[in-house]
Amino acid sequence: MTDHSWPWPTGAATGIGSLPGTDIAEAQRIVLGELPALPHLPELPARGPGADMIGRTGGLLVELPVELYAARWRIAPRPGRDLRRARDLLERDLDQLAEQAEEYTGPVKIQAAGPFTMAAAVELPIGGRLLRDPGAVRDLAGSLADGLRAHVEAVTRRLPRASVLLQLDEPALPTVLAGRVPTESGLGTYRPVDAEVARALIGSVITAAGVPTVVHCCAPDVPLELLRSAGAVGVALDLSLVRDLDPLGEALDAGLGLLAGAVPTLTPPPARPPTSAEVADRVRRVWDRLGFPRRRLPEQVVVTPACGLAGVTPAYARAVLAACRDAGRRLAEQ
Repeated sequence: MTDHSWPWPTGAATGIGSLPGTDIAEAQRIVLGELPALPHLPELPARGPGADMIGRTGGLLVELPVELYAARWRIAPRPGRDLRRARDLLERDLDQLAEQAEEYTGPVKIQAAGPFTMAAAVELPIGGRLLRDPGAVRDLAGSLADGLRAHVEAVTRRLPRASVLLQLDEPALPTVLAGRVPTESGLGTYRPVDAEVARALIGSVITAAGVPTVVHCCAPDVPLELLRSAGAVGVALDLSLVRDLDPLGEALDAGLGLLAGAVPTLTPPPARPPTSAEVADRVRRVWDRLGFPRRRLPEQVVVTPACGLAGVTPAYARAVLAACRDAGRRLAEQ
């Protein structure tokens, strides 16, 4: 691999997104304190509808309003209370971020669901997922692209000295590509999305956002080459789900960065969080099996939990983030 400049510092660690609790000020204090090299804008789904991944991203969509119906998000005829709540929560979070990180000068990560996870979750007004209508999926991707561009601009205005790193959450992407998303009846599945269509639409969202973008997918069979060729600078994976190392090695050799999910986020969690030495060893073992030189590891890899931490206690979440941070430092000092 040729020399590469990464949008994160050497030995960095970050969170995937969600944290427990409902106090955004406290959540941001924890993130800024425990993850000083690459903090992220935390998500607190315990606050209810509009703070969940789908509702939060729905609040970013442009000219495509969403609403809750029977506990599911769907396209709405006009903006309403549910959409206002989602946007108000995000606005409050950004204001709090500006207050606490006003002088911050490094990279900061923000997260949103990607177009195919949204298409697999949000319903059409007439019923059925957006996924059933290729035209609706294209419209959704365009709306999300416009919304993410505005979101990045809003973060940049509040933190003018920071640089933004975008994370697209695409846990449903492998299922969408394989045609395994069930219909509402449970008796069938939606047609698979062609890989070239997925590459083009994800690429259009990444291009519109205008900042380095990583794609998070805590599922087996992540389409690494598709994401790399769509323009992602990195991919966030749960290391425990990586069965075949060859595709990962090829993607890393071709220049993809890795956000290595090295701490399981089980619910309920284990009796004690892992130590930073255990987390660093886990990342190092995978890297060594891939056969890459150790000197590249702390530059190309960011240490993270495997997924969000909304299902654990605040104390456990804090300990996990601290272990990731110190593991990143250990890897940089090896």
